[in-house]
Amino acid sequence: MENVKKPIRGGMIKHVAEIARHFKSSKTPSGMIAVFAGPSGTGKTKAVKALAAEIGLDVYRIDLAAVVNKYIGETEKNLVRVLETADAKDVILFFDEADALFGKRTETRDAHDRYANVDTNYLLQRIEQYSGLVILASNSKKHLDQALLHRVRFVIEFPN
Repeated sequence: MENVKKPIRGGMIKHVAEIARHFKSSKTPSGMIAVFAGPSGTGKTKAVKALAAEIGLDVYRIDLAAVVNKYIGETEKNLVRVLETADAKDVILFFDEADALFGKRTETRDAHDRYANVDTNYLLQRIEQYSGLVILASNSKKHLDQALLHRVRFVIEFPN
């Protein structure tokens, strides 16, 4: 089976251009959050790169394996380090497979659930304070936390 990369579809280019226009014209000191949702291979990462080129910023892809830690408090420390680095460099923050960090919070049954929910709360607060553009890529927006979706300015669905 041949693995062929698809170009960004015309409709997606229009959405990317709209986000770029809003970001460039924004007069507020706070940042902007966008969700790119769709199955693997639909062009989400390519759209992030196109958006970065349009805005003239580099993309700082968050490596979830380097951020998420099973020990209590370590994920927060890692996130602080990542976000401080991104703030200093003025880049687009790109969370690929965002559902791993921004997934729906669970009912609290034990200490692990409570701390997982605290991680999600903390991350939501931190990305909302980020002064630049944050893009979250997910295979399905229905897996993302509702509190996150309330903070999002753009949700772009990438069709198959």
